[in-house]
Amino acid sequence: QVQLVESGGGLVQAGGSLRLSCAASGSIFSYNVMAWHRQAPGKQREFLAAITSGSSTNYADSVKGRFTISRDNAKNTVYLQMDSLKPEDTAVYYCQLTSSRSYWGQGTQVTVSS
Repeated sequence: QVQLVESGGGLVQAGGSLRLSCAASGSIFSYNVMAWHRQAPGKQREFLAAITSGSSTNYADSVKGRFTISRDNAKNTVYLQMDSLKPEDTAVYYCQLTSSRSYWGQGTQVTVSS
């Protein structure tokens, strides 16, 4: 079993930055993909970015150039650096780890005020 715990969410003004963290624990295969998604009220969950254990990355067009995903394999932790935040980035942000199956964190709220 794998547990994911997100942190780093909060309230920030438009144009500001936040850094989210997601720490994984439990039975983690050496090869895995960690990703960030978000879900705004009344909307479907949206993929943002993913990174493999070899540090290959993939981004949604909506965040490319503003968000950066990274990971520390020694700490089993993935990060999402979010810059130039906009009010439309307001959502609950979720961490996902995929190896033999997918696991999800509980989410962390990000609110961007205008």
